[in-house]
Amino acid sequence: MAAFILEKLCLGCKHCVKACPVQAIKMMAHLPVVDPSLCTECEVCMERCMHGAITFIATEEN
Repeated sequence: MAAFILEKLCLGCKHCVKACPVQAIKMMAHLPVVDPSLCTECEVCMERCMHGAITFIATEEN
């Protein structure tokens, strides 16, 4: 599993980027992008997102 940004809901506020304890989320072209290989599924980003733009999806590594 890894965090996934729902682009249609994301406003690019960077709260998730700042909240991620392992720097798995980076800003790219005004929107955050998650590196699934770094995501630890801690859900801190999802809790911090005020717009409901973050969910968790299965990755090929699982």
